Amino acid sequence: MKLNWGTSIAIIYGLFAITMVGFVIKSKSIDHTLVVDDYYAKDLAYQQQYDKLTNSQALANDLKISKMTDGVQLLFPTDIQQSSGEILFYRADDKSKDFSLKIAPDAQGQQLVPTDQLTPGRWTVKVDWQAGGKPFYKEQVVIL
Repeated sequence: MKLNWGTSIAIIYGLFAITMVGFVIKSKSIDHTLVVDDYYAKDLAYQQQYDKLTNSQALANDLKISKMTDGVQLLFPTDIQQSSGEILFYRADDKSKDFSLKIAPDAQGQQLVPTDQLTPGRWTVKVDWQAGGKPFYKEQVVIL
């Protein structure tokens, strides 16, 4: 059987339409939400974030974030007293696993965050704190 040009165009157009319908159905099953809800507001406030990073880098003893056997240890600088702020454990692949807690260092300036209930994988620890009237910020990737 010999196909003429009209039939060939109809077959090609039909295959194209079926492919496009398949892509639309597949795209409906993917979650397209942003990882951070207020992405644009955070982008506009980036200069303040940059100033916090600059303050952190100017410290003689920087905040140290390290993975221990029983959790993640945060060692705050000894020259900064009475710091207050927040620690955010951020999971880029699933925002439902993110959690935050208040900074509460002990007398030696250490805080241990237990990780026995956390899903193994790549976590970004973001510490946003204030001390002496100055804001500070540090983030570090921790693999559990």
